[in-house]
Amino acid sequence: MAKAKTPGGRRMTGTKVAPAGQTVTVDAPVVKKPRPTIPQFFSQVRAEGRKIVWPSRKETWITSVMVFIMVVIAAIFFAIVDGGLTVASKFILALGQ
Repeated sequence: MAKAKTPGGRRMTGTKVAPAGQTVTVDAPVVKKPRPTIPQFFSQVRAEGRKIVWPSRKETWITSVMVFIMVVIAAIFFAIVDGGLTVASKFILALGQ
């Protein structure tokens, strides 16, 4: 928790006093959870692993094809932009000669 600032921008040090009529709340101390033993840890990992929903072969195939198509479209787009910038920069540099 950061220290409160005074109106002048300096940080207050020492005790903090609440204005009259206001309630001061104090955060409860954080209680650490006990660490699981090694067998408990691995049983929890296995339990979480069983919750995973894996995609089917069809979903994986469709997603892979979609990614490939997007990569091809991006490559074509950037090739066109690169070619256009190359032509434009050569034209601008040729004006100075």
